[in-house]
Amino acid sequence: MIDDHILAPRKPRSGDEAGAPFSGKQARGPIIDQDGHEIRPEAIRPETLEQGFREFRFDFGQGFGTANPFGNLTREQRIARIEAIARLLDVAFVVPGTNIRYGIDGLIGLIPVVGDIITTAISLWLVREARALGAPWYLTARMLGNVAVDGVVGIVPFAGDAFDVMFRANMRNVRLLRRWLDKQPRV
Repeated sequence: MIDDHILAPRKPRSGDEAGAPFSGKQARGPIIDQDGHEIRPEAIRPETLEQGFREFRFDFGQGFGTANPFGNLTREQRIARIEAIARLLDVAFVVPGTNIRYGIDGLIGLIPVVGDIITTAISLWLVREARALGAPWYLTARMLGNVAVDGVVGIVPFAGDAFDVMFRANMRNVRLLRRWLDKQPRV
């Protein structure tokens, strides 16, 4: 493809309608909805097209691809969500001019007591999710130990927040979970 075609559309050759915009009779191939299901052409009525967004609705029960982030997720989607939350809590940001990474755990922890309770609760939820993925008791015990150390030391003003930045309990827990998952047989 020549770069000129990117800036200016190709002019149709004589008798060729390839450069013309699509119309109903020209379009070939199936019509696919947002969920990837094929729609039969006879199911599309002109009055439906005229209604537009009046029939637009949310479906909260179909899993990860919909508006409900807590629906039925696949194993891989749960693992990805755990990893994303752990990164957000522990290593989402960089101190400018340095290589020191910190997350919202350190920022929320600046609020005395309440901030540490909130971040510890989120960390406990991550351990619960790991248990739901089938993590054994000894692994969840180590993960709970990491959360406990992070929560107890994090209560100390300022020194605890510096410890939160350096200890990164959630990233440790994700690393433990990932190592255990890698040893499991693929199903």
